[in-house]
This record gives sequence, C-alpha cells and structure tokens, in this order.
Amino acid sequence: MERLWTSGSHGKNKELVERLQLYGIIKSKKVAEVMEAIDRGVFVPPGSAPYVDSPMPIGYNATISAPHMHAACLELLEEHLQPGMKALDVGSGTGYLTACFAMMVGPQGRAVGVEHIPELVDFSINNIKNSAASTLLKEGSLSVHVADGRLGWPDLAPYDAIHVGAAAPEIPQPLIDQLKPGGRLVIPVGTIFQDLQVVDKKMDGSVSIRSETPVRYVPLTSKAAQLHN
Repeated sequence: MERLWTSGSHGKNKELVERLQLYGIIKSKKVAEVMEAIDRGVFVPPGSAPYVDSPMPIGYNATISAPHMHAACLELLEEHLQPGMKALDVGSGTGYLTACFAMMVGPQGRAVGVEHIPELVDFSINNIKNSAASTLLKEGSLSVHVADGRLGWPDLAPYDAIHVGAAAPEIPQPLIDQLKPGGRLVIPVGTIFQDLQVVDKKMDGSVSIRSETPVRYVPLTSKAAQLHN
C-alpha cells in the first residue's frame, strides 16, 4: 500500500488513528481505541516523525512498520485478541504492537514479545513503561524476551494470536505448532516478493493459509545475519 499521506501532516496520535479510520483501514472500534491509547510517539527513536504513515528505521537493520500495517494486522487478529486470550509478537522491535496486543487481551490475558536484539528488548521495555500498557508489564500479563523468534516462545504456547514483524522465506513450523486450534497467525512470507499471509488453525488441527496483500518487510533471519547486512 502506498503511503496515505505525507510528512507534511505530522498530527498527533489521535489524528493518525482518525486518518486510518477515514481510509477504511481501521474498521473496529476496539482497534481504534487501542491505537489511540498506545501512543506511537513513545515507541519510535528520538528525532523520528512518529505520526507519518511510513515505516521507520529503529537501528540494528530493523524497522517499525508503518501505522497502516499495524492497523491492518490488529484488524486481522482482533477476534483472536479478546480479553483473556494469549498473543505472541515475533520480532517485537520497539514494543509497539506487543503493547497493543496486551491492551486487547487485558490483565487476564497474556501478551509476549520476542526479539533477538537485546538492545531493542531493553528499548521496548522502557517504551512500554512510558505507555498506557505499563501496568500490564508491571503485573506480568505483558513480557518481552530476548529469543530467536523463528522458534516462537514455547513456554506460554499455545497462542490464540501470533504476529510476525519480519518476512520469512517460508512459515516457521514452530510457530504453526504453537498456534492454538482456532487461532490465527499473521506473517509476511517471501524474499524479493512478499505477501502477508493469514494462517488459520482449525479446531481439528488442520491449517488453512491465504494471502492478504503484497507487503515489504525486512527479513526474518538470525541475529548475526541481521547485524551483518
């Protein structure tokens, strides 16, 4: 999707959400409420323009996705982010989407972020402490861990919702294994050409996969390969 507006319009977080609603990307009242509550400005490096609809570098050859992609993923996962459910955010970066997941599943649920760059984990935890999700972090329903996201986070599996914030050449089997029957995984798949794929695990354990939209994400890779690029 092309950028929906340009850097000339630096509005605040609420205006950003209203624009995403206007363009039909945010349809759900719950997604709008959560994206209003979690201020994107808290989750980008200093000097960035957080309210522009564009991905931004966050260091370590990583990016934070454009707001419209975060909104699209929250919309795709909304039914699997109900209060009390469990969510896994792979490649959690600055912690933004992990915080949104935590707000959606609430204190009775569980939101887990995994990120293989320790400095980004520290950055994300600090960001979350300064956000509306700080209480959930403090009380333990939200956590962020240093780990290889391709292996998921088996300690708290299975998950109702899994999101992957980097493009895999193919869907990692551990993530499918850690998806609860009835759960949904949203992951960009591909190398040069990528599609956002939606993986639904049926109650009998069988899996269906569909392509949602062409996307462009940084690759889901090892820490060494990511830092080498």
